[in-house]
Amino acid sequence: MFKLLAVTLIPVMTMFASDLPSKKYLNLTAIKTMVAAAEAKAKELNVSVTICVVDESGNLLFLEKGETASLNTIQFAQKKARHAAFYGKPSKDGADTVQKGSTEAMAFPEFFPNQGGVPVRVDGQILGGISASGAKSEIDEQIAQAGVDALLKK
Repeated sequence: MFKLLAVTLIPVMTMFASDLPSKKYLNLTAIKTMVAAAEAKAKELNVSVTICVVDESGNLLFLEKGETASLNTIQFAQKKARHAAFYGKPSKDGADTVQKGSTEAMAFPEFFPNQGGVPVRVDGQILGGISASGAKSEIDEQIAQAGVDALLKK
């Protein structure tokens, strides 16, 4: 009886494996495309920044500190990118939330209220976040956005 049940279930389990959705992710080519565009934007704006890319879970995929960027930008860039990936919104939204008086949001996981991180979204799916840190916050966001824009043009 057990053998019959096992033989009956194996084809059913195989059918389900073929029904699994395919998932997009940030591969090395995508990361290099975004980083090259972000670096070019930083150079155009004549600023030295730290650039960070994380996956949708906030895991570090890329981190590069600009030559004259301060050491604290290493942590700030990671926090901005993680916020964008976790919440699917620019880290500026976190800053706006706190400015409106909603300080309880500071207790949210990976919440970081500082502009400069943007989500990487493709076909409605969050793949991660990219950020820059080291210039004025609005410039940091422009640099990160240049990375996303370059990826979406491919």
